[in-house]
Amino acid sequence: MQKGKKWIRCFLAALVLVPPAFGGAPPGEKGGEEETGPYTVVAGWPQPLPGHEGWTWGSTGGIFAERADRVFILQRGELPVPKDLAPGSPVIYGAPGRPATEGTPRMEHFLLIANAEGKITDTWPQHDSLFLGGRGPHKIKISPYDPEKRIWIVDDNLHQVFQFSNDGRKLLLTLGEKGVAGNDERHFGRPTDIAWLPDGTFFISDGYVNARVVKFDASGKFLMSWGRPGTGPGEFNLVHAVDTDAQRRIYVADRSNSRIQVFDENGKYLDQWPDIRMPMDLLITARQEVWVLDGATSKVLKYDLGGRLLSSWGTYGQFPGGLWGGHQMSVDPDGNLYISEVFNGRAQKFRPRPGIDASRFVGQPPRQK
Repeated sequence: MQKGKKWIRCFLAALVLVPPAFGGAPPGEKGGEEETGPYTVVAGWPQPLPGHEGWTWGSTGGIFAERADRVFILQRGELPVPKDLAPGSPVIYGAPGRPATEGTPRMEHFLLIANAEGKITDTWPQHDSLFLGGRGPHKIKISPYDPEKRIWIVDDNLHQVFQFSNDGRKLLLTLGEKGVAGNDERHFGRPTDIAWLPDGTFFISDGYVNARVVKFDASGKFLMSWGRPGTGPGEFNLVHAVDTDAQRRIYVADRSNSRIQVFDENGKYLDQWPDIRMPMDLLITARQEVWVLDGATSKVLKYDLGGRLLSSWGTYGQFPGGLWGGHQMSVDPDGNLYISEVFNGRAQKFRPRPGIDASRFVGQPPRQK
């Protein structure tokens, strides 16, 4: 075991020594590896935490772009700047053998909002107390069908899901009991994600402890659940993400079974896509493409609705554009892609390169008109 750990540390150290890359040369040009696919990385986004001398971004679980000028970032508390950080190195916590998830965070500033330049324009300290006692929130979303653009935050460790007004002034709905795991109508077992149908019906993937998907009506009333532990059809091992398509089908990232499963809206098993090593996040676009963020291969994967792989890009790394623990992705109305990373302890913004076939970009999600 010790030899194995030493090999991993050496392997990660070698990767970290790779000089910074900002997307590499496009095909047909000299050099480069096109590590960031059809995108270039926006350097310096987001900017350092303002007024937090000696502290930096913590493990960054969630990200959601309402628009280019309003991007929500979730972190699991702030981390002290590493004392052994090399001069000129980017201030991220992750290092060989030292992922941001293993740091000792200061449990505050769980939610921050950045503008297009990466400046932090708002935080919600009034809600920090909701997340105390756990490890920090897991994912953040806005329903594409909600004209009020209410904010949903899933906290896996505390077994709760919250709905806030768009400005953050009001907590509108709380599902689950803080710190109490359960497998019934009122409790979760470390929930992970949320997705909606156009009529407001929503689904919560539940999760690290439970092995089910839970269905609610638009008001938050429990309707049903399905799933159990296992490897067979309709069984799960770490339910980590969920999304829906235009035909009201439900796509579930069955992470530790290395697959995506597909159901109708009442839990009837329809299909599965095997051999996706670690599906962390799902994004089904208005064009009805299924994009998957893979935490094991550090790739962004594109599938059609039948599960056929259409394209992929991405690589492990701590340099700009590399990924370590990609956890959630989001696309703003201008086409910029955002990815949060739990192990690197950062969020990144990827800008579309000009002159690229639009089908190679992660498409727009459905949006409220």
